[in-house]
Amino acid sequence: MSEVKPSIGSSLEEFLDDLGERDDVYGEALKRILAWQIEDARKQQSISKSEMAVKMGTSRTQVERVLDPQNVAVSLDTLERAARSVGKRLEVRLVDV
Repeated sequence: MSEVKPSIGSSLEEFLDDLGERDDVYGEALKRILAWQIEDARKQQSISKSEMAVKMGTSRTQVERVLDPQNVAVSLDTLERAARSVGKRLEVRLVDV
């Protein structure tokens, strides 16, 4: 059997906390996941970005922003409209940390 080596240093969360970047990293990761899920649903249903824009009541440029995983400056309202445009619902909830 191989010997289990103890971990060295702190957890990733502690490291990000020390840098003061935990919230930013988590926010960006969450946005990337949402963008990927919305884009996946859009493709599965063969909805064009232009059709999605019409369903959202916005421009195709705004759809591009929503689907851009790097763009974290998207409101919850916009994410909800994007989710509905592909037949999904955005669910936001608080969890204990």
